[in-house]
Order: sequence, then C-alpha cells, then structure tokens
Amino acid sequence: MAKQDLARFLRHRREGLRPADVGLPAGPRRRTLGLRREEVAELAHMSVDYYTRLEQARGPRPSPRVLDALTGVFRLTPAERSHLFRLAGTPPTPLASPVRRARPHVNALLRRIPETAVIVTDATYDVIAWNPLAQALLQDGQGTRPNLARRRFLGRPHEGSSAEEFGRIAVARLRRAADRYPHDAALARLLAELRAHSEEFVQIWDTAPVHAPGHRTKTITHPEAGRLHLNCDLLTVPDDDQEVVFITADSGSPSARALRHLLPAV
Repeated sequence: MAKQDLARFLRHRREGLRPADVGLPAGPRRRTLGLRREEVAELAHMSVDYYTRLEQARGPRPSPRVLDALTGVFRLTPAERSHLFRLAGTPPTPLASPVRRARPHVNALLRRIPETAVIVTDATYDVIAWNPLAQALLQDGQGTRPNLARRRFLGRPHEGSSAEEFGRIAVARLRRAADRYPHDAALARLLAELRAHSEEFVQIWDTAPVHAPGHRTKTITHPEAGRLHLNCDLLTVPDDDQEVVFITADSGSPSARALRHLLPAV
C-alpha cells in the first residue's frame, strides 16, 4: 500500500505542474497532462526507467537524495516534503536552509494595510519583506532590511523590559532554526557572530529559552517620531517557517499619531 500511495503522490504532483513552472517550453501539440516523466527524471538527475518504476509502484525505496531531488522538481513545501518522506518510509533529513523569500500573497497583504507596520521574518530573523511604514520605523536611515536578532544583540543600545523579552524570544527561535537547518551556512555565520560579540546572547542561549507566539507590547525610541508604545501581533506561515508581525499603536494615542506622521516621509 505504501508504494501505491507514493506512486499516486508522484503522479499527482507531476500532472499538476506545467512546463513553464519549471522553466521548460511547452512545445507544440503537447498531449501529456502536466510534465512528462522524462522531464521529471531529467530535472531530478535520475534515469527515466527509475522514475517510471517509482510512479508504477515497482521501484525500490528511494533514498533521501532522490526524495530531495523530487522535492525540488515538484516545488514542495516543507510540510509536503515531510509527507513525501513518510510515504517513502524514510525519516526526513534536515532542510538545507530556511525559505528566504515571502510568498506573493503575503507581500500583497503588506500593501493592503498602510497604517500598520508589517514585517515578514524568516527562521533566522532576517526581515525578508516589509511595508513602507515598517521600513520607516526600522531602517535607521538605511535602505537594507535588517536581521532583528543581530540588531537586538549587536545594534544600538536597547532599553526596557520589552527588549529583555525579545532577547529571549529571538534566542528561542534561533535555537529552533539551528535544529531544523544544521547545514545552513548563513545561519551558522550569524550564530558565530552573535556568540563572539554578545555575552548576553551566550548567557540566554545557555538557558534554552522557549516561547509561544502571541501578543506583545514594546517601547522604542525612533529618531524622528520619538518614544513609541507599540503592539506586536504575530501570524505564522508554517509552510515556510516564517512569521508576519503586525505593529500598531492604540487608536487615538500619541504613538498612533506619530506613526501616521511617518507615512508621508516614506
């Protein structure tokens, strides 16, 4: 039964992809629904016979390398990748790296709420997308998107209990990322940098903190808007191991008025 389930999954994925989805020309008189088996085999760097036997439930149990190759060809999400490994009866191997781009529908969400600062962070706390208000709030006069963990531990001096809380939150998330992506070079460089230059980071790391996403409040001092009391509400994007953070101020408050004044300068 397991082989048949794997075969059905592969056929369904192959038939659901168009040649353009994987950078191939459609060509004239194309009769195959989705991709051809030989196209999948070529993209995954395996023989056509081997891939055909997988789709016909006749092949041997595929190796993790084969499964990762098919993951790439079929553009599987992390959850779909785990499902593929389960169907093959093979424990999932660690992912090579976090997803470091926001999906189009997430980017569209950022544009639809102009009076709320919104950022999207990947599993290593890189800001991978933001809307204009978030850019004005966070960029510190620079155009580049920051890494929030680096900013917290190695950036400008921080203050208040909200900064202490975020330090624990950041370390907890980075510890999870280190477990999930042990071979990611960018994450390894970030952790090495934080360990080398922040004694506070090392101390928090050694306590193995945990946290659950939810509502937070924080106070920041902005060079133009002054002292701001803000609310942070978080949504997760589980398939990509990302978080979307909505930053607002209480309606009618001085902080809300200050946020609105940042918009024209964006």
